[in-house]
Amino acid sequence: MRRVAILVSGGGSNMVAPVRSMTGDHPARPVLVASNDPAAKGLERAAELGVPVAAVDHRPFRGDRAAFEAELLEPILAARPDILCLAGFMRVLTAEFVGRFAGRMLNIHPSLLPKYPGLHTHRRALEAGDAEAGCTVHEVTPVLDDGPILGQARVPILPGDTAGTLAARVLGMEHRLYPAVLRRFAAGDRTPVFLP
Repeated sequence: MRRVAILVSGGGSNMVAPVRSMTGDHPARPVLVASNDPAAKGLERAAELGVPVAAVDHRPFRGDRAAFEAELLEPILAARPDILCLAGFMRVLTAEFVGRFAGRMLNIHPSLLPKYPGLHTHRRALEAGDAEAGCTVHEVTPVLDDGPILGQARVPILPGDTAGTLAARVLGMEHRLYPAVLRRFAAGDRTPVFLP
């Protein structure tokens, strides 16, 4: 059974779907949800789901990312995860941290990578006049929102869409895609998952 730790910064909606999926014959189980914000709603939601939680506030470490990551690593390493999932974790991680989990760290991003890495993905897709948007699960590398694609889901951009309406439809697909990719990845299969 693979052990999964999940990092969140906010509400944790992209943590809830994978956690709920890890039951029955699923090849993985959640062992920790950790956050850089002790007040993150995602910690409360994880605790309600019976998953151990930890928080390391990043704010006292301003300007010293390595020190923050050293503190964050303590509960993560104590949980002995086989897989580390980023689910709305809004801190850029150092190459050293990423390297420690090379080949076993996943992230979900709200665009069809390689389009629109970084922030404001939905607004950028609308401004570009794209016909579709979506989300991507990828293996984490030291380059932001780069790394091998493990899954994508697409949604059409509709007339009258705003960044908010588009984000809501993409989020629904994120909640389907992340559990599907995690299940396959935990079973040792890196073949990408594509949802229409």
